[in-house]
Amino acid sequence: MTIIDTRTPDPKRFIPGAKDDWEVIIGMEVHAQVTSESKLFSGASTRFGAEPNSNVSLVDAAMPGMLPVINEECVAQAVRTGLGLKAQINLRSVFDRKNYFYPDLPQGYQISQYKDPIVGEGTVSVAVGPDKAGEFEEIEVGIERLHLEQDAGKSLHDQHPTMSFVDLNRTGVALMEIVSKPDLRSADEAKAYLTKLRTILRYLGTCDGNMEQGSMRADVNVSVRKPGGDFGTRCEIKNVNSIRFVGQAIEHEARRQIAILEDGGAIDQETRLFDPSKGETRSMRTKEDAHDYRYFPDPDLLPLEFSQEYVDGLAAGLPELPDDKLARLKADMGLSAYDAAVLVSEKAIADYFEATAEGRDGKTAANWVINNLLGKLNETGMELEDAPVTPGQIGSIIDLIADGTISGKIAKDVFEIVWEEGGDPGQVVEERGLKQVTDTGAIEAEVDKVIAANPDKVAQAKEKPNLAGWFVGQVMKATGGKANPQAVQALVREKLGLG
Repeated sequence: MTIIDTRTPDPKRFIPGAKDDWEVIIGMEVHAQVTSESKLFSGASTRFGAEPNSNVSLVDAAMPGMLPVINEECVAQAVRTGLGLKAQINLRSVFDRKNYFYPDLPQGYQISQYKDPIVGEGTVSVAVGPDKAGEFEEIEVGIERLHLEQDAGKSLHDQHPTMSFVDLNRTGVALMEIVSKPDLRSADEAKAYLTKLRTILRYLGTCDGNMEQGSMRADVNVSVRKPGGDFGTRCEIKNVNSIRFVGQAIEHEARRQIAILEDGGAIDQETRLFDPSKGETRSMRTKEDAHDYRYFPDPDLLPLEFSQEYVDGLAAGLPELPDDKLARLKADMGLSAYDAAVLVSEKAIADYFEATAEGRDGKTAANWVINNLLGKLNETGMELEDAPVTPGQIGSIIDLIADGTISGKIAKDVFEIVWEEGGDPGQVVEERGLKQVTDTGAIEAEVDKVIAANPDKVAQAKEKPNLAGWFVGQVMKATGGKANPQAVQALVREKLGLG
């Protein structure tokens, strides 16, 4: 296959610290576990965390005479994913046997797809950034293919001093291998692509994207070249299970290859592992080529065929995807590109925001969800699903500000109370006497007190009108933050003769 590189070399992406300019070329093979209650070719459970070897059928264990039967839901999930990636759906695909030996692969081969995958070429739009100016750069990453395959089991080497154990629970679990084109040019682009891909899968509900549980893993292909030159020899970094580690692995591997080439050496095509504790890659084995696996069509499985009507039916049931939701939030609610990007980054966040914003000002709701809710989650280390404050409660706080019952400052105090103790925000305000003071007579009395107590500041304010803010702060402090800020500011300026 001939690969044509259409991207213009960009000096911003050259690897710093090298003797000469070098460009890194990155392609990714992402293994995403299909969201399905049973495996690709058997009825065994896919539940995570089960006792070792408890989710294993006779098919998974490769017992003689056991034949695979395709799981239709896994097929549907692969098609949904292909549609979400704006990719070509192939109405006819073929399952092949990929032959290799591992102790945790009972069949001695993996059922995968080679020449005829279920999904063909597609594209993913990726926003890289923000940069120091808060701007995002949009890039297009090509998808080469998506194919279905079964996972292998897991070898455990730390359970016994002299023996390795094998857990076959994952054996036969359905995977979607999503292969990108070599369109990525930096660790930041690779991380942004993987983040966007995970977001799309979660919106579609076709993979949970939980990398820490192994349900999404990335094989990262890295090579370097002089700008505009031919592609260099690539090395594959296998089974990276963290977006952060993907970035670190690329940075290290690119520098390793550059150092070898600048010293006059050559890069060996090989498979490598990333060691997070050392922040470096190490050799695992020489890299196989496709012919080494001796692919041939699986004789136990007929070609997979379905109609365009079947595809159209799945397309009609797709949810709103991240790019469409982002465009809608910007157009309908007037949100900035940054705020909209934060809110659509996870489906759960987007759903929370839209429930909060229903019937309310979108910008105000966005500020509360991003700054107060997500800020508090980040501070406490909690996940959104565990947040003790509901969209309805934040919505009530926004309503209390809008109708003048409380000020923005008091609202933050109410949020903290509801976070810690729960309850209806309106009742909290009523029971704790947190209502905003709107009586201009009472506010005027406090303004007069502050002005009378600070004649020197009054004289300074007449020369420097900005000092009016100091008086406003003093009045707000004296009223415990309950005075209406706009009323306080108007009265202060009037009393100081500032117009």
